[in-house]
Amino acid sequence: MGLKIDDLDRNIIKLLSENARLSNRKIAAQLGFTEGTIRERVKRLEKDNFIRFTAVTSMEHQPRTQLAYIGIYAEQKKVQAVASEIANIPDIGAVIILLGRFDIMAIGLFDGLSNFQKLVNKSILSIDGVRRIETSAVSEIIKYDNKVAKIITPLEDFTLEYR
Repeated sequence: MGLKIDDLDRNIIKLLSENARLSNRKIAAQLGFTEGTIRERVKRLEKDNFIRFTAVTSMEHQPRTQLAYIGIYAEQKKVQAVASEIANIPDIGAVIILLGRFDIMAIGLFDGLSNFQKLVNKSILSIDGVRRIETSAVSEIIKYDNKVAKIITPLEDFTLEYR
C-alpha cells in the first residue's frame, strides 16, 4: 500500500517549501488547525520521506569553484548499473536517468577544471557500459534556486573565519 497525503499535508508542504523555518504554531494559525495536529503531521511527513529539513549554503559561498554537468551515453542494458556506479563517486552530487539526449546526467562541484577532467577521464569513462560523454562546465550562474537542485558540499570543505 502506497503512502498517502491529503490536502492538509500538501498545504503544510507548500508553506514549509516557502519558509522551512516557519513554526508549527504559525502554520497552525494559517491553516486553522491546532499546533499539535501540525506537529504530528510534520513528524509523519519527515518519517515517510515526503519532506526533509537541511541547511543549504549559498552558491557564492561554496568552497569548490567549478560546477559541472556530465551527460552520459550508456549501453541501454547497463543504464541502471552505470548510474549506480556514478552515484558512488564522492564528488558527484546528483545522478539522474533521463529520457532524451543523454541517458544519464551527473552533476558535481569540483576544485577546478583539471580535477573535473581527471574525474571524467579516470572514473566515469572507465565504467563498463559508458559509451561516451559530453561535459559542460558552468562559467556564470545567473539564477540558482536551491529548492530545485541542492548542491551540498561536505562541511569539512569549509574554512571558518571569525571576524
